[in-house]
Amino acid sequence: MSAEATNSVTPGPLPGAVSGPVTPTAPRRKARPRIDLRRLGRAALLGPAARGRLPDAISHVVDAHRAHHPDADLEPLRHAYVLAESSHRGQMRKSGEPYITHPLAVTLILAELGAETTTLTASLLHDTVEDTDVTLDQVRDQFGEEVRYLVDGVTKLEKVDYGAAAEPETFRKMLVATGNDVRVMSIKLADRLHNMRTLGVMRPEKQERIAKVTRDVLIPLAERLGVQALKTELEDLVFAILHPEEYAHTRELIVRNAARTDDPLAEVADEVRAVLREADIPAEVLIRPRHFVSVHRVSRKRGRLRGSDFGRVLVLVNEDADCYGVLGELHTCMTPVVSEFKDFIAVPKFNLYQSLHTAVAREDGQVVEVLIRTHQMHKVAEAGVVALGNPYAPAPDDPADGERVDPTRPGWLSRLLDWQEAAPDPDHFWSTLREDLAQDREITVFRPDGGTLGLPEGATCVDAAYAQYGEDAHACIGARVNGRLATLSTVLKDGDTVQLLMGQDAASEPSREWLEHAHTPAARIAIQRWLAAHPAQAESQHSEARTTEERTALRPADVPDADTAAPEQPADRPGTGHVLADLPGATVRLARCCTPVPPDEITGFAVRGGAVTVHRVECPAVARMKDGGRTEVGVRWGEAAECRVTLTAESFVRPHLLADLTEAMASEGAEIVSATVEPPTQQQVRHTYTVQLPDASHLPALMRAMREVAGVYDVSRAQPQPQNG
Repeated sequence: MSAEATNSVTPGPLPGAVSGPVTPTAPRRKARPRIDLRRLGRAALLGPAARGRLPDAISHVVDAHRAHHPDADLEPLRHAYVLAESSHRGQMRKSGEPYITHPLAVTLILAELGAETTTLTASLLHDTVEDTDVTLDQVRDQFGEEVRYLVDGVTKLEKVDYGAAAEPETFRKMLVATGNDVRVMSIKLADRLHNMRTLGVMRPEKQERIAKVTRDVLIPLAERLGVQALKTELEDLVFAILHPEEYAHTRELIVRNAARTDDPLAEVADEVRAVLREADIPAEVLIRPRHFVSVHRVSRKRGRLRGSDFGRVLVLVNEDADCYGVLGELHTCMTPVVSEFKDFIAVPKFNLYQSLHTAVAREDGQVVEVLIRTHQMHKVAEAGVVALGNPYAPAPDDPADGERVDPTRPGWLSRLLDWQEAAPDPDHFWSTLREDLAQDREITVFRPDGGTLGLPEGATCVDAAYAQYGEDAHACIGARVNGRLATLSTVLKDGDTVQLLMGQDAASEPSREWLEHAHTPAARIAIQRWLAAHPAQAESQHSEARTTEERTALRPADVPDADTAAPEQPADRPGTGHVLADLPGATVRLARCCTPVPPDEITGFAVRGGAVTVHRVECPAVARMKDGGRTEVGVRWGEAAECRVTLTAESFVRPHLLADLTEAMASEGAEIVSATVEPPTQQQVRHTYTVQLPDASHLPALMRAMREVAGVYDVSRAQPQPQNG
């Protein structure tokens, strides 16, 4: 790790504290709602060089660790500190401090977050293999394989130069090396936080480069791992470096608000305490100040800030049920802003975050946001995966379903590791990762089996298919969203229920068009990987799409009107069903508008030339001809079996659909007389076929065979639209 100096780039450090942005002030209570990672000064880190069991230099680490893990074995920490201190002895940071202050500071950050002993041990040693003569074998021999693995992972991270030409490949290798255990990434994030606090003597251009990488890569990673305490301070430090004027303005807003004599947040907090005391719900009510970047965002969104905009009220309770009890009391006794309610307990966010969000309105029009969660939820909200303990320790109680969530592999990271393996090349992986990290909002959609899928805002059914089925989603032919048929391009909303319709063909192919509607890395990489591996089929899709466009452009799909279209088919013509009419000598014709076949209920009308035209009784032309005074003639089916019928197939767009559909029809003995295909709209297409059957009894089997073609979701007898005039 580079030994950056301890001078802060940000104005106004807290007295005696490791430098960093000013913490927005608010009335303080005994409990500390936000983990303050800046509060301990340099003297606490260095301390006297005691030779006892626990050197004074790590006493603050030990105190923080015991607060979360009172029964932890502290011997590994003592041993790791002794080895790290002796190995780094003589090495100095650019500020002139002993280098050991850096791993101590990083370890203190993690101890405050609640990291378990193994993580802290590896954190104390994380620079030894890179910067001293200590080897990985020595680490394994003295501390075990688990610590060796973590130290090796962090060492690999140090070889990543985010500004180098090889950045995509090195970052990809980093994820491969460390992604199986997010504790490696936790150490990296804590390391970056301490280095960001101490960038003061760096050249401005280097400060800016490091800040941009922190903003683009490490802050989104911290968000996805749920480590909000790290993420928020990193955001403020980056804000101070990249936007110093806006940072100074935001700081002035915070300072000015702190000097106010009235505090609407404190008043609402007191009112909430009174309500919950009356309801006999044990709760801790605190004020949670917004950090600098949050205040800045609210300022840009709302313009002039009011006192309630500088923080939120936090209610901490003991049980999940108490969260909903608090919510009910607040909505009963105060004025709720219903549109602000969100339930992240029933549906946790992708980064493990759980909480109820609501807001209450004051008489002066100010709106105060209220967060309601248990103490454990709050711990996880602040520390994310760091707070979940040792992933290798046995679970005290096995869940009822026999499965155990691996805290080192939250959903987003698991997906990341999966699609990085499938990415065709490092540059593509890197660009896709950057796009994914830029997605800072996520929606939750439900599967029919009750499971959920976490997707970025703006995701479509294509994304849902690949999130649920991986590369098997190539066989997806459509979807139902909230029970209704939808195209794969349909954009999903938070809370939608999505049922994906899968074809049975194992050799199914994704459509090139899906790329236009794929927003997640999993979907885009899987589709592009298939297209790259099957260039011939991909070109065939492209050619087929062009041919279909040309064909549909030349052949309109209008259904002719019964009176003005081309002549009806004679009923006694070979290949058509035989009809007998109660009008001797009349020529009998089947209407092309509804193509009646046995055993349809039919009626006839006398038309010009002494002919009788035969319609299905439900045909819209029947009512029109009756209103026009046409003479109705009784008709009935004869014994001839052959018939001609028009069918409409509704389907989703997919490659080779036309060929598969016509093959299915031919297999049922249907002779296609004519066919029209309408131009696709929203990935749906309508086919209209007039076919000749050797026997009308074959019609149900023909329609069933057409429906079984992958991509076809409905087949019906053609129903012409009524025409005016």
